[in-house]
Amino acid sequence: MKKHKFILGVDVSKNTLDIYCTQINEHLQIQNGTVGFREFLIWCKAHKIDMKNCVVVMEYTGGYEYKLIQFCENKKIPFIRIPGLAIKRSLGIIRGKNDKVDSKRIAQYASEKHSSLKISKPLDKRIVQLKELIRFRKRCVKENAGYQATIKERKHIHTDLEKDIIVKELEQKLGFNEKIISKVESEIMNIIETNDSFKINYDLITSIKGIGKVNGWMTIAYMENFTSFPDGRTYAVYVGVIPFDHSSGTSIKGKKRVSHLANKELKSELSQAAKSAMQWDKEIREYANRKLKEKGWGTVVNNVKFKLILRMFAVVKRGTKYVDSYHIAA
Repeated sequence: MKKHKFILGVDVSKNTLDIYCTQINEHLQIQNGTVGFREFLIWCKAHKIDMKNCVVVMEYTGGYEYKLIQFCENKKIPFIRIPGLAIKRSLGIIRGKNDKVDSKRIAQYASEKHSSLKISKPLDKRIVQLKELIRFRKRCVKENAGYQATIKERKHIHTDLEKDIIVKELEQKLGFNEKIISKVESEIMNIIETNDSFKINYDLITSIKGIGKVNGWMTIAYMENFTSFPDGRTYAVYVGVIPFDHSSGTSIKGKKRVSHLANKELKSELSQAAKSAMQWDKEIREYANRKLKEKGWGTVVNNVKFKLILRMFAVVKRGTKYVDSYHIAA
């Protein structure tokens, strides 16, 4: 990345933005919105911060940073989004925490890592909408699971449920949530089907046995339609599938294990895909049966997840659907 004269670290929250500039050692807190952005421009002008020669650095927050990103795009200010854990791990032992201090730490991190950081690409509003819909759907599905569990418990406890108002109310909530989930899923598919590149890649990856609609949606959304990760191995590290060594010299001889620093939501959905593939895909079923004689269940499932990731990248790269041409040897 080119050297910028001014680096602005921003701690993002729902209502406020804390901004710190290392070069002038100044802090500003503003509202996270239009009024605050006007104050920010005035502040920059007062401190002679050249907007053409600065970069805004912020953490991923899951959505609160979107207004700031839209402002940066409108004013053509380059910005970088960094995982909060990357900043936290780089700081070592720290004492104290508040928004002003956090913005300063973000700016300091960006100053130290400036040469290795890459400017983030503009937001694709369709990707943002997909992520929001997927998260909302998951919340509704989770609520329904809780309702179903309560109904099941009451059926074990009470013999006459016709007059049970709790069961009746929960059943109504279940039906209402099912309608919401159906509408959300229709909107997700509408976004995918009305975009040629989304639709092509979605059809390619869901041709793989085990990769169903939910994994297809999440892969398109979180991989930003296969533009955010250069290859399957890099994505597998992000998801938490690749095991790493855990050893040092002669005293520490731990087994290889996956890192807990991963997108656990994607990892969980891939686990379901792996179990499905182990049941319905002949090649993977034979592979899993063979490996289960040597390794534990968790390790084998993890390996299958990695195979599915590699298959997804392979079909997208080739531009052709997955063809099951495997034959089990007699």
